[in-house]
Amino acid sequence: MPKFTDKTYLQTDQYRDAGNLNARIAIHEHFSTNPQGWFPWVWDILSALPAEAKVLELGCGSGALWSTCPERIPAGWSVTLSDFSAGMLDSAWRSLVTLGRGFKFEQIDAQQIPYPDETFDIVIANFMLYHIPDRPKALAEIRRVIKKGGVLVAATAGAGHLKEMQSWFEQLDATMDIQAFRNPFTLENGMAQLDGFFNPIELHRYADGLRITETPPLMAYLKSSTTYGDNPESIFDKLEQELTAELQTKGAIEITKDSGLFLAIK
Repeated sequence: MPKFTDKTYLQTDQYRDAGNLNARIAIHEHFSTNPQGWFPWVWDILSALPAEAKVLELGCGSGALWSTCPERIPAGWSVTLSDFSAGMLDSAWRSLVTLGRGFKFEQIDAQQIPYPDETFDIVIANFMLYHIPDRPKALAEIRRVIKKGGVLVAATAGAGHLKEMQSWFEQLDATMDIQAFRNPFTLENGMAQLDGFFNPIELHRYADGLRITETPPLMAYLKSSTTYGDNPESIFDKLEQELTAELQTKGAIEITKDSGLFLAIK
């Protein structure tokens, strides 16, 4: 099974706690070229949804969606935050408990959501559907627990997202099988996967990029990732030397970002 969807690896290694995820969030917070920021952009879209709603987030991670913009959470939302990793759920609880918003925290596998039919008005899946081994089963479950007229907010990356990183590793190690880590749910193929479960479906793209001016956060990002983290230190040492030289020559390392979300209506 590819690591992208290997539940054992994801629970016991990649998402054992929030360390890897936070390293990846940090680089976007510090070096993104769009000054608005991802989470405020998402909240601009969420703000158009009903002010009174039962909300379920699947794969809440460290709870960054909520901790970044707590003032934008509608007072009328009853929010359940879930993750399949107990460690991530604990990180989310620690991050959000001081907000006093009465969040409910629950360990949930999106392929088996333990709620009755038509429980939620909104389900949020922020960069997590590509980790699910049986996506059709999960989408059927999500549709089942959403009320008629309710919405799935599903964020993911496009095919060109961070493409420069892939190029770096391919040049350093031609034997690396990047295909084994290919995102199976993208902005390009996601609508076809959602079709049949939801209609209509809207695609919203977020215009952004990375302009890296320091190598340590970039190396931390790469070492934290499912795709590149298992490379030997010799590869990372060589890459860091090359990126440091590029930074000294050009003043910044430019990296493509391609992300967005689907609004899918039941």
